[in-house]
Amino acid sequence: MDPYGAVFELRDANLPDEINYLRWSVFDTATTYLDPSKKEFMINYRDQNLDGLLQKLKANGAVQLDSIESYDYGRFVHLLDPFGNKIELWEPVDEALTELGGETNK
Repeated sequence: MDPYGAVFELRDANLPDEINYLRWSVFDTATTYLDPSKKEFMINYRDQNLDGLLQKLKANGAVQLDSIESYDYGRFVHLLDPFGNKIELWEPVDEALTELGGETNK
């Protein structure tokens, strides 16, 4: 584990040379990162078309909480679903994560 949690490699059987990544993170109970949700968790979904998915989710009652942020390793945005769950959408750039290296759990 690194300071942000555990990183897991994900490989598609049809594309065995393509490495994708998933992350599992635990936050301190005093964090405000999960606000405005009252839940003790947040779900992060990987997506290949963040703009399209964001548009569909908003059309179905999700509320966008912030603007899309871009980094070398992907784009992110946060939403609140109709049930009060905070959701993070992530359009990853897996090649950038591969270049960063680091330990993964396979």
